[in-house]
Amino acid sequence: MIGIDYAISAVAKLADDAIVRIWPDATEVEKAKLSQISQEIQNQYQLQLGQIDINKVEANNKSLFITGWRPAVGWSCVAGFGYEFVLRPIVVGVSMGLGFPIPLPGIETGVIETLLYAMLGLGSMRTVERLKGVHRS
Repeated sequence: MIGIDYAISAVAKLADDAIVRIWPDATEVEKAKLSQISQEIQNQYQLQLGQIDINKVEANNKSLFITGWRPAVGWSCVAGFGYEFVLRPIVVGVSMGLGFPIPLPGIETGVIETLLYAMLGLGSMRTVERLKGVHRS
């Protein structure tokens, strides 16, 4: 009888394993997905913290070539936006009003926006703040 009990329990375990593999527990699948997403967010957060440390070291440097590149990029973005949204419309409008239109070329502001957002870190840090529950109202 011991052999039959052993055979029945082995078949039952095999059937149970097959059922779990075919129809996994939805809760366990969601836990695994949540764990993976949480790990990815933690990795991104650690990368951002590392970048902040690098930024601090750069900001304390005495060389203008090391500390000045961020302000230079920022002012370049401001100059581009100023040209596209302030200077160009005024010059074109005034020149048309005076009767001799000056067609000033426009610039691609999408590229400038991407550069500005990346430089200011407006991408993932806000998401991380919200997920960590430290965002401001």
